[in-house]
Order: sequence, then C-alpha cells, then structure tokens
Amino acid sequence: MSALWVVAVSALLTALAAWAHARRTARQLAQLTEMYWQLKYDHAELKAKVAPRSPAVAEPTSTFVPLTRLRSASAEAMADPGEPRSTPD
Repeated sequence: MSALWVVAVSALLTALAAWAHARRTARQLAQLTEMYWQLKYDHAELKAKVAPRSPAVAEPTSTFVPLTRLRSASAEAMADPGEPRSTPD
C-alpha cells in the first residue's frame, strides 16, 4: 500500500514540475512574441525615417511628332559624313 502512495506522490510532483515548466515557457514565448513585434514596428519606423518617399513621377506629356520628320532625321544620320547636313525648319 505504501508503494502506491509513493507512486502517486511522485506522479503529483512530476506533474507540478511539468506544469511550472510549461507556465515559464508560455511566459517566455509571450515575451519573445511581444519583443518580435516591437522590433518589427521599430524597424519600419526607422526605415521610414531613413528612406524618405520618392517624389511622384510626373506623367509624360504627349506631343505629336510626324513620322516624316523622324524618317528625314534618320536618313540624314545615315548620309555620307562628308556631306553637310541640312536642318529642318
């Protein structure tokens, strides 16, 4: 009969030790999780301070350029280098 009490008490002590260890581990996990999110937030804040936003890109203005003008410019570029180039009006 005393052997059963020894087994029961040792099981109870083992359970209490496991419960205390689990609580300590859960507390550490909560603390690490909080530190992780705080670090992530701080990193984003510092990154925003160091690298300012780039200015908005202006939309290009569309202008009409006739194809004949482009062809004449490319033809002049291909002309003999010794010939004087004419300038379009």
